[in-house]
Amino acid sequence: MTTTDPSPSPAPRPPGRSFDDISVGEQESVERLLTPENLQLFAALAGSGASVDAGIAGRAFAGAGAWVGGLVAAAIGDCLPGVALACRGQRLRFPAPVRAGDRLRVTVAVAERRAAEGSLLLRCSCVNEAGETVIDGEVEVAPADVPGADALPEPGIHIGPDGDRRRLMARAGALAPIRVAVVHPCDEASLSAALDARRAGLIEPVLVAPRAKLDAVAAQCGLDLAGIEVIDAAHSHAAADRAVALAGQGEVEALMKGSLHTDELMSAVLAPASRLRTKRRISHCFVLQAPGYPRPVIVTDAAINLAPDLAQKADIVRNAIELAQVIGVPEPKVAILAAVETVNPAMPATLDAAALCKMADRGQITGGRLDGPLAFDNAISLAAARTKGIVSPVAGQADILLVPDLESGNMLAKQLIYLGQAASAGIVMGARVPVILTSRADSRQARIASCALALLLAHHYRQAAP
Repeated sequence: MTTTDPSPSPAPRPPGRSFDDISVGEQESVERLLTPENLQLFAALAGSGASVDAGIAGRAFAGAGAWVGGLVAAAIGDCLPGVALACRGQRLRFPAPVRAGDRLRVTVAVAERRAAEGSLLLRCSCVNEAGETVIDGEVEVAPADVPGADALPEPGIHIGPDGDRRRLMARAGALAPIRVAVVHPCDEASLSAALDARRAGLIEPVLVAPRAKLDAVAAQCGLDLAGIEVIDAAHSHAAADRAVALAGQGEVEALMKGSLHTDELMSAVLAPASRLRTKRRISHCFVLQAPGYPRPVIVTDAAINLAPDLAQKADIVRNAIELAQVIGVPEPKVAILAAVETVNPAMPATLDAAALCKMADRGQITGGRLDGPLAFDNAISLAAARTKGIVSPVAGQADILLVPDLESGNMLAKQLIYLGQAASAGIVMGARVPVILTSRADSRQARIASCALALLLAHHYRQAAP
């Protein structure tokens, strides 16, 4: 379907200017009307089955932040024409919702030229026709050939989780679905998640649960189990044992948690007879994408290891690096978090950070670039790192955040999800098969994204067994 944007397009700047010709104070604006057709296309790209029609006009649409992000990218392109750009960092806020029917005006102004870094700081704002600010903040850009800069994803900056979710689903969608043992999916959330992932072409579920209880849940919730393999198990413990045995025998390529407790499933995975243990420590990775950060970030470990020691942290880092590489980050930047960015003998997390960095220097940890200790602000904000005089290939650009312990990691991940509107997925690494740990509070999108991670890992393990 072809739609016509009723908004006028600004005349492009004359070609021939270079990055060095851009002056402080220059600015450009892009104005567009957010139509129901825009939202329909956005919903299709995001993988939502929701129908969008004229009745949505005037209602808030939280996911449209990514659509507005495209306007920011367009305005940057008009402000800096003909220049291949790379993103050094961004800090954007979304103080007000975007609604269908809003006429939005994005303005990008050159606020500062940073000669030492060879970059420009751009002030970005977006207002609706009522004058409300819906986006404000800063983006730092440099020519794409400047060392240390990350190329902007085409066609522009992806703000919010949806661009990265689409890329993840596109990578997974090119692969054949895998057989997954779904352990005790005896509530609507977990059973629906398995069926949703099946419809998305990610998994072929094998439901391991008490048959009578499973059928009762399906009937109560109107879920169709026709054509799906079901293995009867007396209770949740038996279901965990049977599912793990299937994985150990190679009959399934992943495990998915249902309505049983995490400890029940992981105890079965860790049992000596499971045949799922490897030389590495098992750990959990959250893959999060927050609207204000230009790349996905892995937070680890926030679910399994309570207070890991140095050797365990080394394996947690190795697991996270492997996951990052599988999802398309060839040399991930690992920030080892602590409360401060200096080594303090009274703070064990800082000592572990220094030791891990030296292990990487000696080739004991490979595949990523490590730095630490780094406080959270220095890990994700170039501006914060510069203010504190930190010179680092990781600071402000972290792909992986290694937390000191489970409590801090769990709080960080949930703050990003619930306060930072981060999209999330989660997976257990370090076993012979990926383990999908879902929560009753997870969204449908988070469950499907977690299954996509498992699919990518399972195909990776066919070529490089853990």
